[in-house]
Amino acid sequence: MAAPSQYILPNDLPVALLDCEEAFSLLSNEEKLYTHFLSRASFYGGLIVLFQTSPESPGIYVLLNRLFRAQDPTKLREVALKQGLTEDEFQAVLVYTAGLFANMGNYKSFGDTKFVPNMPKEKLEKLLRSSEAFERDREGVETLWKSVGERMYSLQAKERHLGLGDHGITTYFSSNCTLEDAEMAQRFLDSKNISAYNTRLFKTQDEGSRSKYEVRLASVNKEDKATESSDLLQSLGLFEFEGHEIRVTRGDYSPLLLKVRENLEKAKAFAANDNQRKMLEEYGRSFQEGSIQAHKEGSKYWVQDKGPIVESYIGFIESYRDPFGSRGEFEGFVAVVNKSVSARFAMLVSMAESLVASLPWPPAFEKDTFLRPDFTSLDVVTFSGSGIPAGINIPNYDDIRQTVGFKNVSLGNVLSVGTATERSKLTFLCENDKDVFLKYRGPSFEVQVGLHELLGHGSGKLFVQDDKGAFNFDKEHVINPETGETVKSWYKAGETWDSKFSTIASTYEECRAECVGLYLCVNEEVLRIFGHEGQEAQDVLYVNWLNMVRAGLLGLEFYTPETKKWRQAHMQARFVILRVLLEAGQDFVTVSEKVGADGRPDAQVTLDRKKILSVGLPAIQSFLRKLQVYKATADVDRAREMYDGYSAVTDSDPYRFLTLRDIVILRKEERKSFVQINTRLTGDTVDVLQYESSPTGLILSVVQRFPDDEDELEREILELSFADAHFWENQGSR
Repeated sequence: MAAPSQYILPNDLPVALLDCEEAFSLLSNEEKLYTHFLSRASFYGGLIVLFQTSPESPGIYVLLNRLFRAQDPTKLREVALKQGLTEDEFQAVLVYTAGLFANMGNYKSFGDTKFVPNMPKEKLEKLLRSSEAFERDREGVETLWKSVGERMYSLQAKERHLGLGDHGITTYFSSNCTLEDAEMAQRFLDSKNISAYNTRLFKTQDEGSRSKYEVRLASVNKEDKATESSDLLQSLGLFEFEGHEIRVTRGDYSPLLLKVRENLEKAKAFAANDNQRKMLEEYGRSFQEGSIQAHKEGSKYWVQDKGPIVESYIGFIESYRDPFGSRGEFEGFVAVVNKSVSARFAMLVSMAESLVASLPWPPAFEKDTFLRPDFTSLDVVTFSGSGIPAGINIPNYDDIRQTVGFKNVSLGNVLSVGTATERSKLTFLCENDKDVFLKYRGPSFEVQVGLHELLGHGSGKLFVQDDKGAFNFDKEHVINPETGETVKSWYKAGETWDSKFSTIASTYEECRAECVGLYLCVNEEVLRIFGHEGQEAQDVLYVNWLNMVRAGLLGLEFYTPETKKWRQAHMQARFVILRVLLEAGQDFVTVSEKVGADGRPDAQVTLDRKKILSVGLPAIQSFLRKLQVYKATADVDRAREMYDGYSAVTDSDPYRFLTLRDIVILRKEERKSFVQINTRLTGDTVDVLQYESSPTGLILSVVQRFPDDEDELEREILELSFADAHFWENQGSR
C-alpha cells in the first residue's frame, strides 16, 4: 500500500544548484586553500547529523552511497528497467536518495517528518540484488539491507516524526528516556556547569531495575579523565544526583571529529590573520576534548574577525531538532562575501542603534551597549548539516552575545533560488495578490531576513544574577511594563535561555525575531537602504506582511494532531503571528475555506494593506513587548501560557485550523533541496567540481565527496552505528 503523501518525496522534487562559481573564482590561491580545508572539515562533521537523526540513517546512507558509487545513475537506470522497475519507480529511487543525502537522514530537516521510498519495498530489494554494489560485496549489502530495510519503510505511529518518549523518534536520547529524564539531566548539567550542546543522554537499568544514566560528550578523546589544564577536569566521571547515578563520558563520534580536527589544522596554515588561527585552534581543542568552553573561546575570536573574505563557522550549533531544545546539531559552513550586497547590510548596521531604541520595550530591557556586529551577504560554498537556512545570527551562547557580540549573515545564493515559485503553484492567495507577491517576495524576504537576524536575534537583554550574587540590572528600580511592578524573576547562575525555556526556546525566539522584522519593516529609511522607495517600498512592505500570514497558514503542515506537537520552530512562530493578527480583528487578516478551480478543497488568506499601520502594527507592538519582557525576566510560566495558547490548533469556529491543515497538506509544495559543489586539491591548486540541478546531480555531489577515504569512512560510520544500536532496539513499537 502506498504511503500517505506527507511521508514521501514527490518525483518532481525541486532541486537547485547553489551557484558560487564566480565568487570562488575571485579568491586568491591562499583563500581557496583555506576554503577547501574548511569545506572538508564541514563535510566530515556533517556526517554526524546521520547519528543525530534516526537509528537507521547511518546504515541507509552507507547502503545508498555504495549503490551509487558502484554504478552511476545512468547505468543503474538500465539495470532497474531490466528488473521490471518503471521509469517512475527508478525516479523515486533517485528522489529518495537525494532527499536522504540533502537532509543527512530519513527525516525532513524542515518539519522533522519521516520520508520513505515511493516504490514497493520488494522492487527496491530487487534493484539492490541486481546492482554492481551487490556483485562486489554480496554479504555486506545483504547485511545492510537486513539492518535498515524494515525501518526504511516503517511508518508506525511513533516513527512518523522526531520527538521524545511516546511522541516520536530521537537519537539525542535512548529510546527509554522520557521528558522527566531530560529535565533531570538538564538540572544535573546546570549544577555542574556543563553545556548540553555536544551531548547525548542514554539510560540503562541495573539488575535491581535502578535507572543509570550516561551523559556522553562529543570528542576525539575517549578517556574519562581530563588533563589538569582542561575545563572538563571536574566534569567527567561518576556522580550521584537526586538519587540517580550519572556517568559523564566522552568520545561520541570520535573518528569523524578526528577528521574534522585534522582539516581545521590544515586550514590554519592558510588563515588570513591571528583571529582566524586562534579560532581554529580553539575549535580543534573543543572537538578533541569535548569542551564547549573551548568552542566559546573560538567563537569569541570568530566574532572579532571582522569582515573576512572567507567566512565560516562550525560546531554543535542549532538546537531545533533536540525535542528538549538544548542539544546542538552539527553544522559547518564556508562562504564567500558578496561585497555589493554586504554594503547595504553595513548601512543597516550603522542605523541599528536607533532602530533598536525604537523597539517596544523600555531601555532597561535592552543590552547596555549595542555591540555593533558584522553583517554580510555570503555566497555559500559549503553548508553541512540537515538543511540550509537563508540567514544566521550566531554564536548562540548568550554570555558571548551579551558581552562580546555576534555576527549576522545572509546567505545570498540560498535566498536567490530558495524563494522562486511558479505562479501556477502559488497557493492560498487571491488572484489580485499573486503578481505583486511574486514580484516582491524575494526583495521583501531579503528585508525580513536582515531585520530578523540583526535586530531580532541581536536585540534584547537577559536579566542575570551571577554566581557571586551580582545582578546585571537595577533590581530595585527596573519596572516590568507588563505588571507595573519591579522585576520579580531572572536567570540564576548556571541557567541559560535554552535550559530555562527548553522545549519552547527555539520557536519563541524565532517568533520574537520575526515580529521585530514586521515591526521595523514599516520604517521608510530601512526600505530605502535595501533600494526600495515610493510605491515599490509600499509593495515590499505589504508583501512582507502578506508573506508572513500566508506562511502562518502553511505552517499547519508542521503540526501533528495526534501528539498536539509542532515539528518546526519557524513555522510554529509564523502560525502564532497569524493568530495574533487574526485576533486584532477589523478584518485586517482573513482566512477562509473555498472550493478550488480543480473542484478540491482550497483556502485563501488576505491582508488589508491599508490597515497595516493602524491595526497590524499595534497588535505586533503589544505582542512583541510581551515576548521580550517574559524572555528578559525568565518568566517561563507566563511565556508558556501565552505562547501555547496562540500555538493551539483546533477545529473550533471561526477558524477551523485542523480542517485547514488537511487543505494545506493536500496542496503543499515540497521545499527545495540544494546541490553543492565539491573542491579537489591537485598539488597546491584547488579545482571545483560542478553538478547539475537534479536529484542525479545531488547524488553525484555526495558520492564524490570523500574520494580519498570513502571505504574507511563507511566502515567507521557502520561501527559507530552498530555500537549504539541497542539503545533503540524495538523503538518503533515501544
